[in-house]
Amino acid sequence: MMTSVTRKKLPLRCPACDAPLRVSKMICGRCATEVSGEFELPVLTSLNEEEQRFMLEFVKASGSLKDMAKKMGVSYPTVRNYLDDLIEKLNNMEENER
Repeated sequence: MMTSVTRKKLPLRCPACDAPLRVSKMICGRCATEVSGEFELPVLTSLNEEEQRFMLEFVKASGSLKDMAKKMGVSYPTVRNYLDDLIEKLNNMEENER
């Protein structure tokens, strides 16, 4: 009988004040080497789960909006608008980092 492993999700926002969290420690799963400091998370981790899933599927579809529309069961313009919104969100996040 197989047991399912529950994977913890990486929290991205502080549960107390809702500010973005930063990585401060990483550990090698093989040799237990630890690296500590203050590191920023990649910008794509700032996207919510639905947006990250869309980006992954978009890449796997070789960037075909037509294929994405078919997979999602929506119209091409709907997928185009969703992608445009994501692009705008990513551009705004990059501008805010400067």
